[in-house]
Amino acid sequence: MATTKTIKPTESELEILQILWKKGNASVREVHEELLATKEAGYTTTLKLMQIMHEKGLVKRDDSIKTHIYQAAVSKEKTQKHLLNKMIDTLFGGSPGELVMQALGNHKASAEELEEIQKILDNLKKQ
Repeated sequence: MATTKTIKPTESELEILQILWKKGNASVREVHEELLATKEAGYTTTLKLMQIMHEKGLVKRDDSIKTHIYQAAVSKEKTQKHLLNKMIDTLFGGSPGELVMQALGNHKASAEELEEIQKILDNLKKQ
């Protein structure tokens, strides 16, 4: 399993991980069909990417049957946390506040999301 420090999926690998996180387990064909809904991709390209991801430790492969079944070997939460921390450090000079202001300034948050954000802020103020 990939450790937090080695989680460095490419954009295409992240697209595949998103599918596997949603489905749990999937064959290359199933992943490929999901990818085709949003972009043009060749089956052999999807297969090769998933083989590389297996070598990198990003996915696990059950090859006990003819159709190999893949699942994510890295958790969605750990991957998000790692990539977000890297983004905060490299793009926002280590300032989570700058990230939040940029995100909220450019994307409309729902009332529920704003309420959840407010709860987090209130809890942080109490610490």
